[in-house]
Amino acid sequence: ILTEAGRSLLPRAQRIFLEVEDVRRALSNLSGHVSGKLHIGTSHHIGLHRLPGVLKAYAKQYPQVLVDIAFIDSEMGIELVAKGKIELAIVTLPDTDISPLKTRRVWTDKLVFLAAPDHPLTQLRSLGLAQLANYPAILPSTNTFTRRIVAAKFDAANLQLEAPLSTNYLETIKMMTSVGLGWSVLPETMTSDEVSVLPVKDNDLVRHLGVIYHPGHSLSNAAKAMLELLEEN
Repeated sequence: ILTEAGRSLLPRAQRIFLEVEDVRRALSNLSGHVSGKLHIGTSHHIGLHRLPGVLKAYAKQYPQVLVDIAFIDSEMGIELVAKGKIELAIVTLPDTDISPLKTRRVWTDKLVFLAAPDHPLTQLRSLGLAQLANYPAILPSTNTFTRRIVAAKFDAANLQLEAPLSTNYLETIKMMTSVGLGWSVLPETMTSDEVSVLPVKDNDLVRHLGVIYHPGHSLSNAAKAMLELLEEN
């Protein structure tokens, strides 16, 4: 347990270590070589559905780089980048300003409403948010960017969104939806025969995926190379 003096010293010590690491990267960059270890964070969904092609191309172009990937929630990615614990967070981008951090959009996910093929809602040829509100939903936790997007849609219609089941793993949400535990909102890329797309009127829900970095920190050559490859997408 830290003493009072230790608690006072800790944030300063962390800043010192961060500055030392920043100087090390800046000096290493002078060689022009793309090598060393690259610390990045990403969500499980992006890691499964968006990053494989990028990582394959990166490994082929820069075999001297060891990519260290932390699978994290998007919100945690912001915190880790701010603290200098990872160089890049490849996550769902927030819809609010997170200065001094910078964001670059790489992909756009169209979001669709889904339910099990035998769910009562699938019998309707057209439905609105009010009809959805009569049934329980399965969504990510309330602190996630994706949940906020959905909640804002229902709030604008003055409707109560009931989501007793919650998990941040979209693949798990899809499984629970497919067995009839509730309807959900997931990226269109996750649609399959296991779930049915609900014909919700005026569905304009999207989320943006991309990379977050700290412009005040010296990015390694490895991180800069990853940024360039992501922008090519």
